[in-house]
Amino acid sequence: MSITIRDPLWDTIRLDDTATSIVDSAAFQRLRYIRQLGLAHLVYPGATHTRFDHALGVYHLARRAIAVLRERGALAPVAEAHCTVIPIAALLHDIGHYPFSHALEELESDRIPGDHEAVAGLFMRDSDVAAALERIGPDTAPAVELLIQGRSSNPLQGLVSGSLDLDKIEYLKRDARFCGVPYGEVDVDRLLHGLLLLTDPATGRLEVGVHEKGVAALESLLFAKYQMFRNVYWHHAVRAATVMYKRIVDDALAAALLDPNELLGQTDEGVLYLIAERAEHSPVPAAKRVGELVAALRARRLPKRAGEVVAAELALPPASWLGTDNPLKRRVEERLAAELGTSQGGVYLDFPEKSLMFALDLLLLRRSGEVLRLGPGGQAGLIGLPRIADELYRSARVLRLFTAGARRSVPAAVLARLASFDASEIEGALAGQRALLAG
Repeated sequence: MSITIRDPLWDTIRLDDTATSIVDSAAFQRLRYIRQLGLAHLVYPGATHTRFDHALGVYHLARRAIAVLRERGALAPVAEAHCTVIPIAALLHDIGHYPFSHALEELESDRIPGDHEAVAGLFMRDSDVAAALERIGPDTAPAVELLIQGRSSNPLQGLVSGSLDLDKIEYLKRDARFCGVPYGEVDVDRLLHGLLLLTDPATGRLEVGVHEKGVAALESLLFAKYQMFRNVYWHHAVRAATVMYKRIVDDALAAALLDPNELLGQTDEGVLYLIAERAEHSPVPAAKRVGELVAALRARRLPKRAGEVVAAELALPPASWLGTDNPLKRRVEERLAAELGTSQGGVYLDFPEKSLMFALDLLLLRRSGEVLRLGPGGQAGLIGLPRIADELYRSARVLRLFTAGARRSVPAAVLARLASFDASEIEGALAGQRALLAG
């Protein structure tokens, strides 16, 4: 049975029988309880939209894209099975998401079972989802999983995962709408009507590309992403809440209040309730601190900025140990807590990393009929964005030091010096008791 859904962004979304069966499954309904932007609602109160809403939107755009390509005759060389599976992969692309969206994927890789794309297959084995996929064909589930992970040989792979995938178009539009900011405007119609299937001159394979007349719309997409990261996703208070949540989960795992596999299939409130409940009844000394952090997060008592420095202002490339949550970084935070006179666990270093933010790897059809590749491995770029991508990334990325309790101040120059230390230098400073915050 097909159904029609009213959506505030796309107006009407029609689900076919297979999509309806998937949406009605318990595995998919869980996405209603995972906020699209994690803890951003603590800053932008309207940002309570969910992975459920977003997935429906990506499915809708996938059907539109397929219709545009079909109307143009571009799908003639593509097997019908390859076309049929694209909207389903779009619908399921976030099925494996953790509570509060991407935050936990910033933890060390051995702390969680894998990123949400890697664990998507576990959720596709839900009986209702599996039955719906089986009705399409026996090979549908593995085909969908490969599309979600960006490893498919399907010529339409780029619609699900790539430089111009429909996920990016949808989340930028939806996130901007619900945050109430003007940064996510994307010329969706122009982008969809600029899509083509092009033959890669290097390999002879068909893949999704764009006509040169759609380049301006592509620019709007990439700059919208830059503005959203700078002003929303990496807003200082959003990051303060995010580092606090990561600390809660990491400490809960360390105190054996939580098993990594229990993070799979949880919801936002479900995981906080589970951690708080176990912390309250645990005899482990660290559990009390975990419970206090959960209560503080729920009450929006977030750590405050003690200092920050934009990556573009760093004289040297930042040390790699800063970009991940790892034991060395945690030891540095504890030393900084001691030097600042704050409580143990009361300091957070944050340097969010998304090196592929502006990654561009896309075939372009020029008006002359020439097909070339935009990106680091091909043409330098008609739009010039591959040249300036690093500068945009460095201007959006900010190293921040947060502290719990009273607001403190650490000069940007001190943070910049800290960022210049490689792992061995930091280890030496920790062993030698050298002050890390010395000017």
